[in-house]
Amino acid sequence: MDRRHFLRRSLQLGAAVATPFSLSSGAFAAAMPADIVDLDALALSRAIQDKQLSCIEVMDAYLSHIHRHNPVYNAIVGMPEDELLRRQAMAADEALASGDNKGWMHGMPFAVKDLQAVAGLRFTSGSAMFAERTATQDSAMAAKLRAAGAVFIGKTNVPEFGLGSQSYNPVYGATGSAWDPALTSGGSSGGAASGLGTHMLPVADGSDMMGSLRNPGAFNNVIGFRPSVNVMSGSDSQPRALSTSGPMGRNTADTIALLNTIAAMQLGRDLNPLDLSSVKLAWFGNLDGYLAMEPGITELCESSLQAVAEAGAQVESTLPLFTLSDLWLCWTTLRHAGRGRSSRRYYDVPETRALLKPELIYEIEHSFALTDGDESNANRIRQAWYRELDRLFDQYDFLVLPTAQVFPYDKNQHWPTRINGREMDTYHRWMEVVIPGSLGGLPVINVPVGFDAQGRPMGMQIMGRFGDDQRVLEFGLAYEAITDHLQQRPQLQSA
Repeated sequence: MDRRHFLRRSLQLGAAVATPFSLSSGAFAAAMPADIVDLDALALSRAIQDKQLSCIEVMDAYLSHIHRHNPVYNAIVGMPEDELLRRQAMAADEALASGDNKGWMHGMPFAVKDLQAVAGLRFTSGSAMFAERTATQDSAMAAKLRAAGAVFIGKTNVPEFGLGSQSYNPVYGATGSAWDPALTSGGSSGGAASGLGTHMLPVADGSDMMGSLRNPGAFNNVIGFRPSVNVMSGSDSQPRALSTSGPMGRNTADTIALLNTIAAMQLGRDLNPLDLSSVKLAWFGNLDGYLAMEPGITELCESSLQAVAEAGAQVESTLPLFTLSDLWLCWTTLRHAGRGRSSRRYYDVPETRALLKPELIYEIEHSFALTDGDESNANRIRQAWYRELDRLFDQYDFLVLPTAQVFPYDKNQHWPTRINGREMDTYHRWMEVVIPGSLGGLPVINVPVGFDAQGRPMGMQIMGRFGDDQRVLEFGLAYEAITDHLQQRPQLQSA
């Protein structure tokens, strides 16, 4: 099968693929960059492995697409020179021709979140303190990606030290949503999600403490998966960690493939869509008004849940038997304590304190008043929440919440200060909706639920029992089969 027919089959674009096969290899890529970048990650992998596309064709197509759109969206940062990347792609072609196949990502362009080190690339963490830092070696995750054949084309943008669900920083600026670059892409994996939504990346990594894989997924109409916290670390520490890295993709299958590349604990590679007729979901909504919610969000979620119900699943509205304000107290105590321990050294030096964002200073200063008793009380609440989750999962397969409490907002606004008439008392109160999953260390997938009247995307969180990652991902596969949200494409703006 020639490349023209391969792309037609993979993309299902029919007559849209009209480039004559007589074109040379280089002319083929130059004439059809949009078709190549529209291949999902697994289809792109097959095209390279089957030699329907060369690695240099893929690289040229992606570089053309990135240079056209990235100046508008600011998703990918710290890129090396094009010629260096082209040489790496040609080397990948030569290796493949000689039988040296690195893996499913062989020759695939990839940009790592700028909280991870990649040897030879800038490593700023979004901080002015590290604006000129260059990594000398790969992080553990980057090393796994390199071993699988990825070619690193740069980094994805983040907020300073990954703090906050809005991706802006003093080094690179703000990242825009794939659906409207004037609006935020979310965070902290905002560059990754925008890069996926704009097709500047085939697949992407991220990390999540307070929704940083989920909220960017919702704000860019892509998949964001927060694994059970032991899947990435390989450690069953108690209490469970609050933060984890994880994968993002244009669809669930790509997300699974990347997870199996970067995780310490492997899942099955042949996951199948879940039989929805055997599934029971608990819908929490806005937690009976406890959460301030922008109008239209719960309605979109409920419309998608209706489609799930029509496919045979049981969907029930219910609430946790828990004092929800205790979850917030627990969360802020543990977050202040953790941020204080990790960042106090920057605060204690006046020269570096002056470079810290106000939100990080807030976290550090609130850690000063905490006592051992405060942390012990927070951990008692956390253990009680584990027990309540066990009770809920004895009745339901999945727990469901909206992914965010607001739609994407102006990227020049650091955080929403008011939602539906209610004041937000901290910089992260507007993302309180993600705390139930984070405090439980649960596997959570963001799945898209559509768009409001202004064309702003939204998603919902599907939370599974701790360790039940495979079933959560199999729900994602089933959900894609009954909805068309991921097939929707934004009208991209060019520089």
